[in-house]
Amino acid sequence: MSSYHIKNLEEYFQVYRKSIRYPEVFWEEIAEEHFLWRKKWDNVLSWDFQKPEIKWFEGAKLNITENCIDRHLGIRGDKTAIIWEPNDTNEKAQHISYHDLYERVNKFANVLKGQGIRKGDRVCIYLPMIPELAVSVLACARIGAIHSVVFAGFSASALATRINDCDCKIVLTSDGSYRGKKSIDLKGIVDEALETCPGVETVLVAKRINSDIPMVDGRDKWLEPLLKKASSECEPEIMDAEDPLFILYTSGSTGMPKGMMHTTGGYMVYAAYTFKNVFQYKEEDVYWCTADIGWITGHSYIVYGPLANGATTVMFEGVPNYPDWGRFWEIVEKHKINQFYTAPTAIRALAKEDLKYVEDHDLSSLTVLGSVGEPINEEAWHWYNDHIGKKVCPISDTWWQTETGGIMISPIPFSTPTKPTYASLPMPGIVPCLMGKDGKEVQGNQVLGRLAFKFPWPAMARTIWGNHKRYKETYFADYDNYYFSGDGAMRDEVGYYRITGRVDDVIIVSGHNLGSAPIENAINEHQGVAESAIVGFPHDIKGNALYGFVILKDEALDRDHDELRREINQKITERIGPIAKLDKIQFTSGLPKTRSGKIMRRILRCVAHNTPDELGDTSTLLNPEVVQEIIDNAL
Repeated sequence: MSSYHIKNLEEYFQVYRKSIRYPEVFWEEIAEEHFLWRKKWDNVLSWDFQKPEIKWFEGAKLNITENCIDRHLGIRGDKTAIIWEPNDTNEKAQHISYHDLYERVNKFANVLKGQGIRKGDRVCIYLPMIPELAVSVLACARIGAIHSVVFAGFSASALATRINDCDCKIVLTSDGSYRGKKSIDLKGIVDEALETCPGVETVLVAKRINSDIPMVDGRDKWLEPLLKKASSECEPEIMDAEDPLFILYTSGSTGMPKGMMHTTGGYMVYAAYTFKNVFQYKEEDVYWCTADIGWITGHSYIVYGPLANGATTVMFEGVPNYPDWGRFWEIVEKHKINQFYTAPTAIRALAKEDLKYVEDHDLSSLTVLGSVGEPINEEAWHWYNDHIGKKVCPISDTWWQTETGGIMISPIPFSTPTKPTYASLPMPGIVPCLMGKDGKEVQGNQVLGRLAFKFPWPAMARTIWGNHKRYKETYFADYDNYYFSGDGAMRDEVGYYRITGRVDDVIIVSGHNLGSAPIENAINEHQGVAESAIVGFPHDIKGNALYGFVILKDEALDRDHDELRREINQKITERIGPIAKLDKIQFTSGLPKTRSGKIMRRILRCVAHNTPDELGDTSTLLNPEVVQEIIDNAL
């Protein structure tokens, strides 16, 4: 029995039991049998959640790109590694073979070396979903540089924060990007960001929209001529298993985004293992994850996980509704997609449209469906199951985080019976538990609690870049000797897990974690705003949308409210990006506060959710009278 590829429920339980009883033996076998190492490890695992310090495959030497590319060349060099599907249906898709990918990655790696980039240097990648994005990520890994991909929808201010936090020397971008009918001036955003990034020496610019853009002399260079001259041979840098592979930023409940730092060996093993099992990938399959590589889903399940398994992975530049709402299904039919992985937000948006967009396309190639980013609601699950999977494709409702590096809880297709809205059972090697308010584990089934983990797994982030204290306080301080996810969950009568949502001030909008503090800071920068608070409220498409409660300064009280709303959202767009805009903005004379001055968000959530009868006792507030005013003027 191979632990690497689980094929039925009995096998899952056997493998799971082994992985929990003998975790070192379990992961050692998988690492040894399925990957290429330049030197074997001295020790499989050492860990201490008190410090917290976690090390997997200590002393092992490898390069992740040899595992994702080189080792496939002999047997599947001509096989398509990446299918790139462009935004415009009139533009041809690219099929990049493993051999092509090898040459392109090596050339890009040599270009980076030519710009003075060495092992350990940080490289900021701010690119649209074009092949250069995947190639540049792998090129960094080839030479041991640490990539920090920033989603190309973030604002100049958000980009600058991320560049400065990890001290990037170089930024990779393009002249612009396409998104549906729109083109976006990415280079202009980079130029604005770099006004406050003194550490950046070089900007390499890929051509995508062929627009006329200003180039800063001595700093900005076109990528294409450099690639043309570069050699297609590049010896991989031999890395230690615990050397950093990448930094990826995720929103926290307070101010600064957190630069989660992932290392090389353990991340590779776990991303590859979970990809193989959660999607039941077979040699001839074509797999498509619709995420952007700017998010962890794209890192683990467009690039590293699929390529480490020698898979064919699809990269899509566009959006689900361009040129019409049938675009996803047209791509499924065109490339005969077998596994399809997308977000509940997309599913809900697609489900609202006419079914003819689905029925016009042949989806019979599909074998497995996946869902990621937030728990999928029951209505969306059934639509996905009935109309896309035709009731024969199991749905993997996956729960995981930027911090976890890979999928933690998910059904394994054709093994785990699925249950709508439940992420179901943990992956092998994962030991979840529910914690109570008393700090103790909640025992038994049919219980609620906070989702924590008792034992390390290979892909977990090792630290927050430059701030280990914050890493400890965020994930290991709530419960002694446990990793705390920040999510609430329930366990049903058979032990299936269902995620109930964040327990802190992070709001999940369209699958993206948005901290309330940075958005409130952006609102408060408006010259007419005295104070603000935001909460989430249910939204048919996004899952949650943002509701802002704003106190105006005296000088702004007589201004047009709609105009003020536009200006506030513009501030948010500038500071964070359009994904953080508010759907509702209510102006109020005050916010409900405790006597110590803390905003009672629970009350604001009741107003936003339109459940004023659930307010509870408000008599202990500093200003209880403001509650009625807020309720009376609710939007």
